[in-house]
Amino acid sequence: MPERRFRIRLDSIPQAWGTPGFAEVLKQQLAQLGAGGLPLQQGLSIGNYVADEPVTVVINRIAETGGSIRVTAGVFFRSVIGGCSCTDDPTPASDINEYCELQFDVSRDGEVTEVAPEAESQRGTDLFIRSW
Repeated sequence: MPERRFRIRLDSIPQAWGTPGFAEVLKQQLAQLGAGGLPLQQGLSIGNYVADEPVTVVINRIAETGGSIRVTAGVFFRSVIGGCSCTDDPTPASDINEYCELQFDVSRDGEVTEVAPEAESQRGTDLFIRSW
């Protein structure tokens, strides 16, 4: 399967950088991206499709590294177990609560230069997503 590339720009970051409200602005901007704007498919643990519903973002860590910051954000979202919806289908479609952690490298101008699921080393996979 081809790697999906995410182009993420967080326009409010340059104005909020270094202010007390930075984490809140970052959280709001990431939540506005929604399920389609974040690489949540790779973070599924139960379902097999990410539901097209609003997400909730929690900022877990922010570390400044020179001209950029590394952010670890927890994302609560919903997934779906797809089935044929037949009467004898053992897996009827249903929404499931999911959570994953994403790591973002964000430049001072608000461009996200790298996004990767945080727990990849624990899951033993080799997934890494780069923006253009």
